[in-house]
Amino acid sequence: MATAFYPGSFDPMTNGHLDVVLQALNIADRLVVGIGINAGKTPLFTFEERAAFITRAVTEHLPDRGDDVTVVAFSGLAIDAARQNAAGMMIRGLRDSTDFAYEMQLAGMNQTMAPDIQTVFLPAMALSRPISATLVRQVAAMRGDVSRFVPPYVAEALAARFSR
Repeated sequence: MATAFYPGSFDPMTNGHLDVVLQALNIADRLVVGIGINAGKTPLFTFEERAAFITRAVTEHLPDRGDDVTVVAFSGLAIDAARQNAAGMMIRGLRDSTDFAYEMQLAGMNQTMAPDIQTVFLPAMALSRPISATLVRQVAAMRGDVSRFVPPYVAEALAARFSR
């Protein structure tokens, strides 16, 4: 059984993240989505909220694969979290050449630290390429419409968060 680990902050989960999750489930029997917890940062959404967004997205798009996805919190190195979750693959989404350059450096470091874990790059579909969680947060904070960039329930949560 092939297990993949997909790390990120997912704050908030975007359609780009969802695209990568769905692609990862095409190549892995089991997917562990690792939400990175950084004590030095205050996320917009709690771990529980972010985990619920991810779980709901998978359940709505691939109801028969819901049990194949686990969401966990991790701190420290993503490669260590991948190993702790018995993953043989590290999933990384790519939007553009800037992502590629950075991700290649990470993949090289990870390969040196954990040669038994293969990094797999998954390209974002064209509609997801300009989306980043940072930009989504910024647009939502200015009360812009982010409904094209995130699932509907995430857009609602963002609107509620910034209406205060």
